[in-house]
Amino acid sequence: MKKFWRDWGWVALAGLGVLIFGFVLRLYHLTIIPVFADEAIYIRWSQIMASEPTLRFLPLSDGKQPLFMWILMFYVKRLSDPLFAGRLLSALSGIGSMIGLFFLTYRVFKSKLSALLAVVLWAVSPLSLFFDRMALVDAMLTCFGIWTFYLGLITAETLRLDVAIGAGFVLGLASLTKSPALFFAALIPVAVILLKKPKDIFKYAGLLVVIYVIAFGMYNIQRLGPNFALLSSRTQDYVFPLSRIFVYPLDPIRYNLPTTFSWLSVMGPLGLMLLAVIGVIINFKKYRKYIFILGAWFLAPLIFEAEFTKSFTLRYVLFLVPPLYVIAASAFNGLVGKWKYISAFAFIIFAVQSGIFDYYLLTNPQKANFPWRERSGYFQEWTSGIGIKEAADYIRNIRKENPQKKIVVGTEGYFGTLPDGFTMYIQDLPNTIVVGTGLGIEKIPQPLVESKLSGNLTYFIVNKSRMWIDPAKLNLKLIEAYPKELRTPGTTEYQQYGPQDSLYFFEVLNGK
Repeated sequence: MKKFWRDWGWVALAGLGVLIFGFVLRLYHLTIIPVFADEAIYIRWSQIMASEPTLRFLPLSDGKQPLFMWILMFYVKRLSDPLFAGRLLSALSGIGSMIGLFFLTYRVFKSKLSALLAVVLWAVSPLSLFFDRMALVDAMLTCFGIWTFYLGLITAETLRLDVAIGAGFVLGLASLTKSPALFFAALIPVAVILLKKPKDIFKYAGLLVVIYVIAFGMYNIQRLGPNFALLSSRTQDYVFPLSRIFVYPLDPIRYNLPTTFSWLSVMGPLGLMLLAVIGVIINFKKYRKYIFILGAWFLAPLIFEAEFTKSFTLRYVLFLVPPLYVIAASAFNGLVGKWKYISAFAFIIFAVQSGIFDYYLLTNPQKANFPWRERSGYFQEWTSGIGIKEAADYIRNIRKENPQKKIVVGTEGYFGTLPDGFTMYIQDLPNTIVVGTGLGIEKIPQPLVESKLSGNLTYFIVNKSRMWIDPAKLNLKLIEAYPKELRTPGTTEYQQYGPQDSLYFFEVLNGK
């Protein structure tokens, strides 16, 4: 024990401090960003699954893996704020990623300082911090990806069966989280270059079989659900067929690759990429094989996604960036000469840029320097849940004032931001019903007309962009309009819907 504290005491204490700091960053003002479309869906699924045991595979109905919802359903009703509950799970996944990065970096570069720095980079990087604060499955997938990489690496180095079994279980958990876990399965064998003897390849192949059998067995647990086939069929909605490369070999990769690096320069941020370049330069000679493996885990999924993904957004690259953090942290591995000054300068750039972004992210997110695609989705368009929590609180107060009256709330759409986001906040209220009413509103939806004629307190929530008629021409009383952020000039939404969207919250006065 004395030897451990002599060799590792400062690392353990510093690491614990960074973990606590990183966790505080992830919890501070955790719900300051309104609920996002996919968050609303996942949290609502968890609530339903917690209430109805026969619907434990509900996410399969939309071609989604259920592990995130399986975990969330055990405690989502125990916390007063469902959005906090969902985002807490991602924050914990972020802590798992930090711990995994520490072990992975130390395993590769045998440097305590580099391992600790990898944790620091992940803790404060705007890219990781943002998604570790969102109730999306990507943070959990990334955590499992790091641990799959780590255990897969040890398997190749040691050829141990117990480690291979552990890698199989972690890969299985990743496969129950999100489809890109297939990249982890495909990339594990890259570590074959670490084998020291040709005869070891047969033992390693056997260990790979163990990993894949365990992971495949866990993945097939989903066959117990009625919509297992949708996992593969829905994937086709998000990716182009492989044959497309023979017709349009440079589309959309020529746009998506530069876009990715522009995202990383803003939210990586830039200092991270500078450190990664330095890490490659100063470590390539001694750690050539490891640099190759790390590069493959970063570049191979990136190139595939950039070429074949139909809707390319920032969160789809989160799972592939951890190797970049490992390489970046290696920039401080055995520094000598001018490199220590260059690395320090790059780290200062990283710290300053991250600090500014993180400050706004935690205090006033709309002022943070988000790429325009992210800004549009989280703050400007129908996918943003601005106003939903406030409208739900209003209904709660109405429920207290009218304990016997039936309340009916109509929402734009049947699935997604508004119906799921609103329902998740008021699902515990008695005698309160949320009714989806479709899109393109030209009149008061018929279910709301009938509700009002029946004497119920009736309300309607809709985005301005989905109203195809002036609401002043309908018998609706505007309770509140919740303006969203101004749209980015020049975008399609700006040209089609105008400079700003708002969430309208109406009371239905009568059915005429």
